[in-house]
Amino acid sequence: MVRATALVLTLLTGFSGLVYEVAWQRYLATLLGSHSEATAAVLGIFLGGLSVGYWLFGRITRRVVERAESHGVPPRLLLVYGAVEAGIGLYVLAFPWFFSGVQWVSYAIPHTSVGLGFLTDVALAILLIGPASILMGGTIPILTQGLARSLDDATRFHAFVYGFNTVGAFAGALAAGFYLIPVLGLVDVMFTMGIINLVAGAIFVVLGLRGGVVSSAKEELPALAQGGFLEAVPYLAVALLTGFAMMTVQTTLIRLGGLSFGSSQFTFSMVVAVFVLCIAVGSFLVSALSRITPLFAVLNQWALAVLLLLLYAPLEDSPYWAHFIRSLFRDETAGFGFYYLFGFLSLLCVVGLPVVLSGASLPILFHQMRRDIGHLGDIAGNLYSWNTVGSLLGALIGGYTLFFWFDLHHVYRIAVVALFLAALLLTIRLFNWRRVYVLLIAPLIGLVVLLPPWDPAALNVGLFRVRQPIDGTSSGPSAFREASSGYFDPPMLFHTDDPIASVTVREYKRPGGLKSLSIVTNGKSDSNTFQDYTTVGLLATLPALMARKAERAFVIGWGTGITAGELASLDSMTTVDVAEISPGVLQAAPLFDFANMNASRNPKIHVIQSDAYRALMRSEDLYDLIISEPSNPWVTGVEMLYSREFLSAARERLAEGGVYAQWIHQYEIDDETLALVLRTYAEVFEHIALWGTASSDLLLLGLDEPGSATDHFRLESRAARRDFAQSLKRIGITSFPALLAHELIPVGVIHAADLQGPIHTLYHPRLNDKAGRSFFRGDFGNLPFFGYGEPARLAKENSMLRGYALRFGGSLPDEERAQLIRETLRSATPLGKTLFAQWMSENPNSVEFDRLSEWLDQVRSSSPHSSYEQAVDRVEPEQLVQFFQRRLEISEDITPPRASKKTDQFLRFYHHAAPFDGDQLLRVWGSCREGRNDLAGCRKWAHDAALGLDSKPENELLEECLSNRHVGAKCREGLAGAHRLLETGTAQSQ
Repeated sequence: MVRATALVLTLLTGFSGLVYEVAWQRYLATLLGSHSEATAAVLGIFLGGLSVGYWLFGRITRRVVERAESHGVPPRLLLVYGAVEAGIGLYVLAFPWFFSGVQWVSYAIPHTSVGLGFLTDVALAILLIGPASILMGGTIPILTQGLARSLDDATRFHAFVYGFNTVGAFAGALAAGFYLIPVLGLVDVMFTMGIINLVAGAIFVVLGLRGGVVSSAKEELPALAQGGFLEAVPYLAVALLTGFAMMTVQTTLIRLGGLSFGSSQFTFSMVVAVFVLCIAVGSFLVSALSRITPLFAVLNQWALAVLLLLLYAPLEDSPYWAHFIRSLFRDETAGFGFYYLFGFLSLLCVVGLPVVLSGASLPILFHQMRRDIGHLGDIAGNLYSWNTVGSLLGALIGGYTLFFWFDLHHVYRIAVVALFLAALLLTIRLFNWRRVYVLLIAPLIGLVVLLPPWDPAALNVGLFRVRQPIDGTSSGPSAFREASSGYFDPPMLFHTDDPIASVTVREYKRPGGLKSLSIVTNGKSDSNTFQDYTTVGLLATLPALMARKAERAFVIGWGTGITAGELASLDSMTTVDVAEISPGVLQAAPLFDFANMNASRNPKIHVIQSDAYRALMRSEDLYDLIISEPSNPWVTGVEMLYSREFLSAARERLAEGGVYAQWIHQYEIDDETLALVLRTYAEVFEHIALWGTASSDLLLLGLDEPGSATDHFRLESRAARRDFAQSLKRIGITSFPALLAHELIPVGVIHAADLQGPIHTLYHPRLNDKAGRSFFRGDFGNLPFFGYGEPARLAKENSMLRGYALRFGGSLPDEERAQLIRETLRSATPLGKTLFAQWMSENPNSVEFDRLSEWLDQVRSSSPHSSYEQAVDRVEPEQLVQFFQRRLEISEDITPPRASKKTDQFLRFYHHAAPFDGDQLLRVWGSCREGRNDLAGCRKWAHDAALGLDSKPENELLEECLSNRHVGAKCREGLAGAHRLLETGTAQSQ
């Protein structure tokens, strides 16, 4: 009963331990940043602490047992372990307060250099998580010694302890990434897990007070088996090499998982969970063995190396197989969990067996050492200490340092070589056949070295964004590549796997035969020199137009370098600091000089190779402009740049009259996630305006002075300045109305709406989870509705476009109106249809209107099936006209579905500069009628009634049934919802 209780508690503490690791990584990101050095440092501190703990508690168990034996009493190791677990719980409960103090110290200490500052913060991080990590290392040595009944029982029970603890860690890996942290937040997660450790500690204390006999390996060993450290070295070296290799393989598979499934927290949790579960299974299998021979131990180690060698070639096709799995699931919330479950099971089938063998490796080594070395606690402590040191080296060297010189396939092969060396060492130790196996290992290592490299085009294709089956999806990797060659054909001009990401540059041909280049990180295109020029150009030019002065700028992310280049092109700009996390992106930078005015060689531009959070937090400079253009928020690590804490730090580093500009998108995101970003932004900045750039890209502006977002006279004057005019021309904007076409939500409107709901913080990170789920569904995020009450009034008052129109009596001249609509449609935004519909309702007989109509017809015919063609479609503008015309009666037949569609149009196409008449929406719902029966019901009724004597013909009865319409519940609910929408901004009842 005692052992069963201990194993259950070990499972729970394994669960909490893995959750701590994930939570600590999020916490320490505020000290160390989100770059790979920080991730490696956190993992290194955690593993290093475990290693020290294994060694320390191995020695402690020996002393406790020896002291108890000398006094003739049973050692109370469970009492000691209860105190250890309680210590972990108490420390974790106090961790948020410890962290606040350490964070204050970090900010108070001057950081004279980037490297020294990072080392200082690493030292502070060691103080934070080192003590608890060391205490966690007590589990295996104390419980192995404390609950093993005999030497023969030691291997089995040791494997049980290891297995149960690892099963708990497996559950913790999934729970932390998929549920606990996004739902509870970091503080509540730490509190909950701390209670688990406290309860476990209390139970172990109770069990320890009962005492018990502890196995002493020393008493059972023959005299010749009392070996020392030298006899243990080969076993410890095997444990170290295996730890190094498997952590390196895990890092490689996490990167491959990101290239295949997308680089999100869900992919990371899935890969880690597979490894942890398989290690647990391997340990359990060892516990079931009745006899473990030296030959079995050697074969297990060789099989591990050979299996991972055989996996080398198939891993190149991982993106294809992930795409095949994705094509099996619909883009719905219900499919999300099943998709990752299927991905988990598929990964389990592919890498499960070798990882299971790695999980069996340590218990098998323990079994071999127990009769050779001595004390059980020492054996377990030293063995796991060395293995953890190997894992630490795998995290720091295999997971980070090696990528400075080697690509992904090289690093994987280095791990396989380490496993072959471990197998050789174990073989020599157990069989002493040195020459034979040295001759055998040479050709095997040669084979590994001479393996062909992985094809970067196959790995970086980015198929995780293809949600539906395409040509060749079900045909296998080779046939798929041939059938869907368009995904692979664009030439790859650059590729590297750096410590941060896998970076490629691909060339595409644009109209006219000119080239455009895309920068691709982890398989996802982050920017293109042609398609995204409007977005990245406006990210530079628009905030510079709004700011009081444009002399110093800070840019987050290099990308194609266009934003930095446009800023540096301004005459007034003296300094552009760019924080870029990826060495590979910077290596590729010169390739984009043709499109960014030689930004990589511009003396005004200074690159800071660092995590943006850390670079900005440590900067003492003030900037007129801070521009954030990171990757999508579902990408791991990016969500920090959307947090309240980071935005607050950015606001504090704005000079007077400065502007903070944040890119966000509407594609692959849902309404709730977009609203979360807006609420967080509004929490930090008092004055916000929202502009569109191109298609579904948005630009959030946080302004120190709100007047700059309403003064259209100043904006027009600055836009006419030579350097600004040239920049706007490169972007494709050639007139002032065209610039104003990008204004979406004027300053003051978002705050007036008082959007209700949670915000995204570093201590309660919600964005990555919500954005990742939206990405799976392929959602499109609509902006909240602001066409009611105070928000609508402020939009009318503060709109630059409306203010500019007032110069002409409230309506733009036809030529300028045409320029406005052309630019709105060029940006492929739906609001161009709104402006066109307004013109149709006012003056459709002008010459400029006819010219615009002809242009629309030409564009639609020359660009079929494109987003541009959809933007200039004329069907919806004709339907929207009714929202501008005050008609007392609705002539068309309005059913609840049709009225709902018109409500959707009202919401989607509402434009602050061309507001719809809300009364028209009420008239639509007021004209709503429901049929008593649907078509099928009416047909049945008409057929049955026509059989009666003197009955009307069946067709007349059917028409009579269908025409018998009334105002039903759906119509009444819809009308009430329309009233609420126009009064409160939401159709949902409170």
